[in-house]
Amino acid sequence: MSLLCICVRKARLVGAAEKFQTYVTLKLQNAKSTTIAVKGNSPSWEQDFIFETERMDMCLVVELWNKGMLWDSLLGTVVTPLQNIPQSYEEGPGGWYSLDAEVLMKNDVISGTKSPTNHQIMLDMRFEVPYNIPDEEAFLLQQKLEAFNALADQEVPNVDAELQQRVRPPGQQSMSDDVDSDYTSDGNVPYDSQQNNISAHQCRGIYQAHSPDGFTDQSPEIFLQEEREQNVLSLQNEDFQPMDDLYHDACDAYNSLDGEPNNYNSVSTGVPRSDIDTESEASSFHTAVSRLPQGQESGHPPRATQTNKTTGSRQSLVGSRQSLLLDSPVNGSRISSATVSRQSTAESEQPPSTVSPRESDKDGALTEEESSESPTPARLRWQNAIAKVRLQIRQEKEAEIERTGGRTSHWSGLLPMGNAEHFYSNIDAMPEIMKRKKSIPLVSELAMSLAAMKRQQGIHSAMATRSSLNDEELKQHVYKKTLQALIYPISSTTPHNFEMWTATTPTYCYECEGLLWGIARQGVRCTECGVKCHEKCKDLLNADCLQRAAEKASSKHGAEDKTQNIISAMRDRMKIRERNKPEIFELIKEVFSVDKTSHAGHMKAVKQSVLDGTSKWSAKLAISVVSAQGLCPKDKTGTSDPYVTVQVGRVKKRTRTVIQDLNPVWDEKFYFECHNSSDRIKVRVWDEDDDFKSKLKQKLSRESDDFLGQTIIEVRTLSGEMDVWYNLDKRTDRSSVSGAIRLRISVEIKGEEKVASYYAQYTCLHENLFHYLCEKNGGMYKIPDAKGDDAWKIYFDEPAQEIVDEFAMRYGIESIYQAMTHFSCLCSKYMCPGVPALMSTLLANINAFYAHTSASTNVSASDRFAASNFGKERFVKLLDQLHNSLRIDLSMYRNNFPASNPEKLGDLKSTVDLLTSITFFRMKVQELQSPPRAGTVVKECVKACLKSTYQYIFDNCYELHEREFAPDKDKDKVPLEERGPSLKSLDFWTKLINLVVSVIDEDKASYTPVLNQFPSELNVGELSAATMWELFSQDIKFALEEHDQHRLCPVTDYMNLHFRVKWLYNEYVAKVPPYKGTVPEYPRWYEPFVLLWLTENDKVSLEYLHGALDRDRKDGFQQSSEHALFSCSVVDVFTQLNQSFDIVKKLECPDPEVTKHYMKRFAATVNTVLLEYANIVQKEFDQYCAEEKKACVLMNNIQQLRVQLEKVFESMGGDKLDPEAGDILKELQVKLNNVLDELSQVFANSLEPQIKEAVVSMGNQLSKIKGAGNISLNQPSARNNVAQEADVVIKPLMDLLDKNLTLFAKVCEKTVLKRILKELWRIVMNTMEKTVVLPPLTDISDMNQEDAKNLSPRQCAVLDSALDTIKQYFHAGGNGLKKTFLEKSPDLQSLKYALSLYTQTTDTLIKTFVQTQTQQDQPSVDDPQGEVSIQVDLFTHPGTGEHKVTVKVVAANDLKWQTTGMFRPFVEVNLIGPHLSDKRRKHSTKSKSNNWSPKYNETFHFILGNEDEPDAFELHICVKDYCFAREDRLIGVAVMQLRDIVEAGSCACWCALGRNVHLDETGWTILRILSQRSNDEVAKEFVKLKSETRSDMELG
Repeated sequence: MSLLCICVRKARLVGAAEKFQTYVTLKLQNAKSTTIAVKGNSPSWEQDFIFETERMDMCLVVELWNKGMLWDSLLGTVVTPLQNIPQSYEEGPGGWYSLDAEVLMKNDVISGTKSPTNHQIMLDMRFEVPYNIPDEEAFLLQQKLEAFNALADQEVPNVDAELQQRVRPPGQQSMSDDVDSDYTSDGNVPYDSQQNNISAHQCRGIYQAHSPDGFTDQSPEIFLQEEREQNVLSLQNEDFQPMDDLYHDACDAYNSLDGEPNNYNSVSTGVPRSDIDTESEASSFHTAVSRLPQGQESGHPPRATQTNKTTGSRQSLVGSRQSLLLDSPVNGSRISSATVSRQSTAESEQPPSTVSPRESDKDGALTEEESSESPTPARLRWQNAIAKVRLQIRQEKEAEIERTGGRTSHWSGLLPMGNAEHFYSNIDAMPEIMKRKKSIPLVSELAMSLAAMKRQQGIHSAMATRSSLNDEELKQHVYKKTLQALIYPISSTTPHNFEMWTATTPTYCYECEGLLWGIARQGVRCTECGVKCHEKCKDLLNADCLQRAAEKASSKHGAEDKTQNIISAMRDRMKIRERNKPEIFELIKEVFSVDKTSHAGHMKAVKQSVLDGTSKWSAKLAISVVSAQGLCPKDKTGTSDPYVTVQVGRVKKRTRTVIQDLNPVWDEKFYFECHNSSDRIKVRVWDEDDDFKSKLKQKLSRESDDFLGQTIIEVRTLSGEMDVWYNLDKRTDRSSVSGAIRLRISVEIKGEEKVASYYAQYTCLHENLFHYLCEKNGGMYKIPDAKGDDAWKIYFDEPAQEIVDEFAMRYGIESIYQAMTHFSCLCSKYMCPGVPALMSTLLANINAFYAHTSASTNVSASDRFAASNFGKERFVKLLDQLHNSLRIDLSMYRNNFPASNPEKLGDLKSTVDLLTSITFFRMKVQELQSPPRAGTVVKECVKACLKSTYQYIFDNCYELHEREFAPDKDKDKVPLEERGPSLKSLDFWTKLINLVVSVIDEDKASYTPVLNQFPSELNVGELSAATMWELFSQDIKFALEEHDQHRLCPVTDYMNLHFRVKWLYNEYVAKVPPYKGTVPEYPRWYEPFVLLWLTENDKVSLEYLHGALDRDRKDGFQQSSEHALFSCSVVDVFTQLNQSFDIVKKLECPDPEVTKHYMKRFAATVNTVLLEYANIVQKEFDQYCAEEKKACVLMNNIQQLRVQLEKVFESMGGDKLDPEAGDILKELQVKLNNVLDELSQVFANSLEPQIKEAVVSMGNQLSKIKGAGNISLNQPSARNNVAQEADVVIKPLMDLLDKNLTLFAKVCEKTVLKRILKELWRIVMNTMEKTVVLPPLTDISDMNQEDAKNLSPRQCAVLDSALDTIKQYFHAGGNGLKKTFLEKSPDLQSLKYALSLYTQTTDTLIKTFVQTQTQQDQPSVDDPQGEVSIQVDLFTHPGTGEHKVTVKVVAANDLKWQTTGMFRPFVEVNLIGPHLSDKRRKHSTKSKSNNWSPKYNETFHFILGNEDEPDAFELHICVKDYCFAREDRLIGVAVMQLRDIVEAGSCACWCALGRNVHLDETGWTILRILSQRSNDEVAKEFVKLKSETRSDMELG
C-alpha cells in the first residue's frame, strides 16, 4: 500500500471575483473527496487529503467546480498519472497546474485532458511511506504484505507466560498490564532504552533500572540466568581468506645480512592447523548438549556447585581490580574474602554506577560503596586467582632483587638483546581467524521446547481471561439474537417491486418527504407494499417488502387474507433457509453448547418473533444533538446559520439555530417512542435563511432553507447507549455537503432493558466462535483462504464467516468493528505460523479506515477513533500489550526465530511488519507527537538480543570455542578457575574474537536479508558488528588497563593481540555506523604497549648499530657493492630501522593522535640511531683524513644517511607527518647536513696548506708580468697574449687541483663531491684575494710602504682571465659546481670587486667610498675631542635639478687642546663626492684666538650639480689650529653624510670630533688605489683628508 498525500492550496481564476464560489473534488479509483467552497477569483483552501492505493497505473483526477443557484458548473480538470508523482517525507511548496476544459476517455477510464483554460490551481502531491523505507521499495509494499500472508511457519512459543514465570519470583505480585506496556496511549511515557555511561562491570545490572525491552519488573539475577538458559546463537560457517602466520618480508631482509637461515618463532593465536580435528569440529548437536552442566540441559539454571562455567564472566574484570586490594594492608590489617562477602547485596540493589572502576581504586583502599558489594562465586574465584598471582609476582621480584643486587626489570629475560630477529618475527601482523565447520546452537533444544510449552500455556490462559467466554447469560442472549439474524437474514429479504406511478393528488416521498414533482409519472410505487418515493430515493429503502406489507395489512380492517398469505410466504422462506443451511445452525448450537431440545425450542420461538414482525416491538429513544464540525458555508458571508431536525417515524423535532458558525454546538436532547423496528432516525442539518430566495422556495416546497447534510440511522441497529460521530451525506449528486455531526443516543427496547449493546453481543459471538474453531483445530488458528481487496474482511471459513456477517448486517455492526474484534482475538494467537502477517494486513486496513479522512468531514483521525464503538482505551491497551510482547520476542530472536528455520525467519519479518503497523496507528490514528519508531524499537530489541548473546559467549568462551572450532589439546593444562580473562595470558581474548566474528557473520548472512524493512535505520549485520564491538571494546579496554599495571605477558603477545583487534575492527566495524568516519579507541588501549615495544626497539637498534660499525671498521669501510660508494654499515642500520617501522606501519593506526605519538617515538628512535652513527664517524674522522678514500667513504655514509632519512620521512607521511615528529626528522636532517658540512670542511682544510703554496707560486708568476697603462682586449692578439700569460700564472694551482679532484670524482657521492668543491673553491678564492690581489692593509703606514703590492691594469686583465679558467675547471662541464653558484659566490664577488677597484675612475671610487664608509665617526664616540655646531640646509633647483648645500658653522665647544703658545682654532668644511673637480670643495672660517669654545656663525655654499643625488656626498668637517708659516694642526674631525638630511631638507646638530676617521678594508683599499694617482688633484686631496689624523704629541 502507498499513501498519496495531496494538499490543495489555492487557485488563480480568470474573471470577476463575485462570479466564483469554488470547491475542488479529488477522485482516485472509487474514492472521492471534496474541499469546502470559497468565494473569489483567488481562492485558498489549504486542505490536506490522504489516499491509500496499491495500483500505480491509475490517474488522480482533480476537478474545480463553481457553485450555482440550482446546479454547479465544472471550471476545469487536471489529470495526473500516479507514476509521475514523486516520493517525499516532507511537504513541499507545491506547483501550479493548468486546468483543461475537456476530459479524454480510453476504455471507460480517464486518460488525459484537452482544451486548456486560463485557470490554474496549486497542488502539492507526494507519496508518503508509513516508515522510512527507500523510495524504490515504496511501490512494492503491497506485494510484500501479500508475500507475508503466504508464509506458513511452525509455531513459536508464546513469551507472555514465560515472562510471567521468569519475571515474578516467589512471593512477588504480578504487575498490571498497564505498567507492562512500554508506551501508554496518552503518550506520557516515551519509549527510551538508551543506557549512557555504562561500563563493562555493569552489564549484569543493566536491566535493573531501564531494560531496553521494557522488562521493568524482574530480578536481574533471575533475568540473566534465564537468559543464559534460553539464548540461542546459531553460528554459521563462514570461509575466511587464508592469512600468513608470520611477517616474512622484513625478517628476510634482516636475516639476509649475515647469511643465516630464517628462524621464525611464531606465537600462534589458536591451535595449530595440524592439531585441528575435523571430526570434533563437526560434532553433533547432541554431543554439544551433553557437555553442558547438569541442570542446564533441562532448562534450569546451574546449581551453586557448578558455577565454574562462568568464571570468565565480564563482572570478573572489575572483581579482579577489587581483588588486587585483598592483599594490600589497610590500616595495618589485611582484608579477607569473608570481609568482602559481608558486604552483601547492597550494591546489587543500587542502580549501576557511572564511575569507572579505576576511579574508585585511586586511594588504594575499599570505599564504603565498594564494601557493600557482594561478590559472586565466580568473582571470588577470580579474586583468589589474582591474589595468588600477586603473591607469585612479589616472590619473583624479591628473588630478582636478591639476584641482581637491587636492580629489577619487568621485562628481564623476555627479550634476547642479541637476537633481534626474534624481536620482530614473533609479531604476527596478519592474524588468522580460525574456521568453523557448521552452525551449532549455544543452548539445548530441550530448553527451547520447554519455553514453547510455557508459551502455549500462556495462550490458553490469555483466552480464558476474556469475559465473553464465561458470561453464560450474555452468551444465551447472543445465541437467540444470532438465530434471529440467521433464520430470516437481511441478505435474503424480499426486495420492493417498484413501477412508475402517477399521483393524482399532492404526494410526498416516503424517504425524503419531498413533493413528487411533475404532471405525470412523478415517482415510483411498490406494487406489494404500496410505498411511494422518488426514483432517486428507491435505493435508500432497505426494509423487507414482505414484512412491510404484513405490517401495513395488519393495520387495515378486512385484509386478513392478504396478511395470512404474506405470513405464509415468510414461514416458507424460513423453512427453506433452515433446510438449505443446516450447518450454520448446527455450528451455532455447538459454539454456545446448546442441547438439541433447547435448540429446537429456541428455533421455534425465533421464527414466531419474525412472523410477529414489529407488532409487539417498542422502544424509547433519547437522542442528544451535541455538535457538528466542518459544515459547508451557504451564506454570502462564507458561513451558515445551522439547525438540526430529528425525525423518528412521523415525529420531527428541531434544535435552535446557531448564527454564523460552521462548527456549531447545540447540546439539545429529544425523546421519542418507536413502535416499529424498521423505522429510521433521520437527522438533517439546515441553513436557516430569511431572504427572497428562501421565501420563493417556501412557496414551491416545504423546504425553504439550504440543505447542509443528513444521516439516516436504522433503529434496529441501536442498542444501549452510544456516543458517535456520523458523517453528513448528500441527498442528491448536486448537494454540496461536508462535515460530521455528533449524536448521543440511548435506546431502551421493551423486554431488553438490561441487555448489552449489539456491539458487545457481536464481540461475544466473534470471540466464542474464534475460541471454538481454534480448539477444534488443536489450538491453532486456521487462516482462511481468501484473495482480493476485501480478503482482510474474511475472518473464518464458511459457514462461520456467514454467521458473523449476517449478525453484523442485521444489527448494524460496522465492518471496522468486526476487524478490530478479530484483531483482538488474533492477539492471543500471534505466535502461530502466518498470523503475524495476517495481523499486519488487518491492522494496516484499520489504520487506513481511520487515517483516511475524506473531504466530506473535517473530523480528525484521532476524533474518529475516539468515537469508535470498539472503545479507544480498550484497543490502545490491546496494542500496547501486543507491542510489548512483540518486543520481548524480538529481544530473543535467536531463540524464537532461529536462522536454521526459513519459515521462522518469514514470521520474523512479518512480526516486524506488525510492529510497523502499530507505530503507524499511533502516529496517524492516535496522532501522538513522537511515538517510538518501529525501526528504533526493532533496533533496540536486536541490540538487547546481541547483548545477551555476547554475555553468553563471554561466560562460556573456552567451552564454546572448543565446540565450535576445534578441541584445544592444551585445555587440560589451563586450570579451571583461569579459563577466563587472565593477567598471565591473552589466549582468552583470541578465542573471544573468533566467537564474536562467528556471531557477526551469522547476522550478516541470515538475519540482515530478513529484517530489511528499515534500510536507512536498521541493518542487522551492521548493528551486530557495532554492538559486539561496543561490548568487546569495553571488556578488553579494562583488561588492558590491568595488564598495563602488571605486564606479565611478553610484549610480542600484546602486539599480536593488537593486530587481531585491528583486523576485527577494519573487517567488520570500520564501515558500520556509528563508527564510520570516526576515530576508533582501540589504538589508545595499545599505545603503552606499542611505545614499550618501540623503547625496546631502541636498545635493539643501538646494539645492532654498534655491531654493524664494528664489522665495517674491521673491513676498512669497504664499499657495500660495485656501484655503491658507501659502506655496509649504512645498509645494516636502515634495514633494521625499516624492519621495525614496517611493523608500526602495519598497525595502520587510525587515530591521528596515537599515530603522532608512534611517529614521534619512532622519529626519536631514528634520531638516536643516526646521531649515534654520525657522532661516531665525526669523532673518528680526523684519523682518516690522511687516507683520502676512506674519508670520502665516511662522508658518503653520512650523505647516504641523509638520503635514506628522506625516504623514511616520506614513508612516515612526508609533509602530512605530525609537526613534532617532522621537526625531529628535519632537525636530524639539518644536524646530518651540518655534520657533512663539517666533515667536508675538515677534509678541505686538510688540503689548505697545499693550496696556499700553489697560490703563492701563482702570485710570483703574476708579478713577473710587466706593462703599464690600460690594455685593450678588443684585439684578438691582445686577448691571446693575456690568455697565454694567464695559463702560465695558474699552472701551479691547476696541477694541484687536477690531481685531487680526479680522485674525489671517483670515490665521492655527487653531493659530497660538490661540498668538497665548494670548500676548495672558497679556499682558493680567499687565498688568491688575500695573497695576490689585496694583501691585508689596516692603516696608513701599511699603505705608504714601498713594497705594497699594487696590480697594474695588465696584471688585472691576466688575473681576470685566470679566474675564468678556474671557474670552468670547477664547473667541469656541468659535473661540478653550477655556474650560477660560482658567479654568485661571495668569495668570487669579493675577489672581482677587489680587482675592479684598480680600474675604476676617481669619481667612482670616491662615490663608492662615501656609500660604503658609514661608520667614519666611530672614533668620536670612543674618544671625543670636542664638538662643533653645524646647520646644514639642502636645496634642489626645480628646473635644472642642481643641488645646493648651505653650511652654517655656528660654534665649537670643549675643544681638547693643550698648548703653551697661541691657540687659534678655525673650522674647515670639505665637500666630498663625485664630479666636483670643477667646483669649490672647501671653505674655512676665521680663526678665534685662545678660545676653546669659539663662536663663528659663518655660512658657506656648495654647488653639487645634477649628475648624482645627494646620497653620494658627505661633509668632512675639520677643526684645526692655525699656525703661521707652518702647516695647521688637526684638533678633530667629523663626517656628516648628506643622505641623513635628504628627507628633512635641513639639519642643525652638534657633531662630535674624533682623532681621525674609521675605515674598513674597502675604504683602505680605495685609499691605497687613489694614493697611486699622483696626477689627480682630487684624488690627492681626498687621500690627504681621509688619511689625516691628530698627532699623539699634541694630545692634551
